[in-house]
Amino acid sequence: MYTDSHCHLSFPELASEINTVLSDMALAQVSRALCICTTLEEFDQVHQLALQHDNLWATVGVHPDNEGVREPLMQDLLQLGALPRVVAIGETGLDYYRIGQRSLADMEWQRDRFRTHVRAARSLQKPLVIHTRSASADTLAILKEEGEDGSRGSAGGVFHCFTESAAVAKAALEMGFYISFSGILTFKSAQDLRDLATWVPLDRLLIETDSPYLAPVPHRGKTNNPSYVPHVAAQIGKLRGMPAEEIGHLTSANFSRLFPGVRA
Repeated sequence: MYTDSHCHLSFPELASEINTVLSDMALAQVSRALCICTTLEEFDQVHQLALQHDNLWATVGVHPDNEGVREPLMQDLLQLGALPRVVAIGETGLDYYRIGQRSLADMEWQRDRFRTHVRAARSLQKPLVIHTRSASADTLAILKEEGEDGSRGSAGGVFHCFTESAAVAKAALEMGFYISFSGILTFKSAQDLRDLATWVPLDRLLIETDSPYLAPVPHRGKTNNPSYVPHVAAQIGKLRGMPAEEIGHLTSANFSRLFPGVRA
């Protein structure tokens, strides 16, 4: 019924408990999850999860916030992105939140990395998993520069764990992207995000945990896991006057449409 469109089951908090995680998913009627890659060093572990469990799938990418790791070349992303059960490119994007004493010009390495991911996704015709934090203008500009406008040949994808403004959401939707909400939607401080979740088109909506982080209320402060994604669905349902189960079904259908390599 439910699909977690973004989780990190290879991270230590969850990797050591994978059997429990899968059991809890089944009990919560979470039938599928997408395991997100954040470094090339991590990819084999992420990929093995997808190969070993028929309700898990994988991505390949290097998170914009990761420095001092193997830099992805186009050939790396093309080769790994073509492997079985790898259905998307990312997590990729821009993150200026921890820019520190550096200038925006100093972050060109991040923008170059992002462009490499976009070009690989377009070549493979697989969707992008976009992370953007304190960098939405540059994120949108690069996507447009690289031809991601929703037209034929675009890779498309999803803006995951969305926390940006309504203007950014509208721009992403106009470019053909989906919007994914996480447990942040249940936080008391997230009223602006809840307002936004009332109007995002139902056919462009996804839900996620981003586990092991951002556990939703009533589990806030605990280690997050995919079995908690129904709480995100319930919050959206409450906002839109729909049962959580209906949100689960429609976001799962959206997931299948965005990631055609994933079976129901």
